[in-house]
Amino acid sequence: MKIKYKIALYYALSATVLLISFASLAYYFSAQSRKAEYLERLEYRARSIANVIIEDDKVKVDLLRKLDKTTFQDLYQETILVYSPNYDLLYSNLKDTTIRTLRSRLDYIKRNGTYNYEKASDEVVGIYYTEGKISVIVIVSSLDKYGFQNLQNLKRILLIELAVAAVLLIVIGYFFSRKMVQPIDRLVQQMDTINANNLQDTKVEVRGRDEIAQLGSNFNTMLQRLSTSFDLQKSFVSNASHELRTPLASIISQLQVTLSKERNKEDYASVLSSVLEDAENLSDLTNGLLQMAQSELNEQRFSFYEVRIDELLLEMGNLIKLKHNGKVDIQFENLPELDTQLTCNGNEILLKILFLNLVDNACKFSKDNTAYVIIDFQTHYIQIQIRDNGMGIPAAELNKVFEPFYRGQNALQTRGHGLGLSICKKIVQLHKGHISVSSVLNKGTTFSVLLPHL
Repeated sequence: MKIKYKIALYYALSATVLLISFASLAYYFSAQSRKAEYLERLEYRARSIANVIIEDDKVKVDLLRKLDKTTFQDLYQETILVYSPNYDLLYSNLKDTTIRTLRSRLDYIKRNGTYNYEKASDEVVGIYYTEGKISVIVIVSSLDKYGFQNLQNLKRILLIELAVAAVLLIVIGYFFSRKMVQPIDRLVQQMDTINANNLQDTKVEVRGRDEIAQLGSNFNTMLQRLSTSFDLQKSFVSNASHELRTPLASIISQLQVTLSKERNKEDYASVLSSVLEDAENLSDLTNGLLQMAQSELNEQRFSFYEVRIDELLLEMGNLIKLKHNGKVDIQFENLPELDTQLTCNGNEILLKILFLNLVDNACKFSKDNTAYVIIDFQTHYIQIQIRDNGMGIPAAELNKVFEPFYRGQNALQTRGHGLGLSICKKIVQLHKGHISVSSVLNKGTTFSVLLPHL
């Protein structure tokens, strides 16, 4: 069921239930008011009868008979019974003289003074009246014909009003629900026109400041993020395909040329050496792509635990010596008072990839094949600076070094694929840290990493 139909239905049902409740209460209180008013009238009638028949300390029933035959009776289907204190029937306007009142009821009237009850559809009121030395029990019953007719008329009116109100509520509810969901329908129509081809330049129209406008604004923000993500994905696929194709094409072409005719041993050794270099290049690229894919995962996919950064960097130094025969010079700017100032909550494997890439780059571009590492700590962060004394990075390219597959113009002759720094940035962000770069041409480059410590 559509939302506009649900809104109209819920609105109509809730309003109808309220109207039924109010109508029921109105009918109930009207019925109670009718009953109380008629019982009061019957009691007044009974006292008037008792007052008429007692005169000069005597009960004059004949006077009541005469009045009863004239205009004295003004209630519909009125019944009058008059008893003495000994429960002898003194007067009755009923033709059936065998009709009597229960003794227990007469006892109650005599003891309490008044009593009222319902008999079939009639209301009955009994009183114990005393004037001078004479007492009588008068019981009057009657059918409130006009009162019940008015209640029936009220009931019919309320039912008709409820039926009309229910129909009007459904119509009005549907009208307002359509007006309410019009912005949503408009938003849905605009969303239907969005696809991967027009994602970049498309935005949904936002009007007003309500929740729907906020939804549209958030949707536009999501579109912008998706557009950026798609652009990065397209760029990544294009660059990755190009980088993978280059070493593969080199390997294939070298092997085809070599196999075209017989070669001597030295030629085969030279070709195999070149193919091995291309294969290693391809292996480095594949590892970089895997590391990038791994760094894209959420924090929840990794186990985070306490990692000593100084110990990790010492281990990086040993790896670099084995890989490049390079050197890693590690220094402390300040000596920590607590071990926690050099300990962060992170994933050791990812942090090894981070610092191995940074130290490897420093050794690769440094003139003396040495990476200079300075460890310091702040109030909430561990600061690691990794510096080389190489060619540096032009100022115009500093803001691009963390983009995937980007390589500076002065680094094209050096082996690499432009993935390492992009991977480093994602790992730092995954650890809720910050990475920055500064460089001076022909003097060197410094990468600063801030990681929150315990």
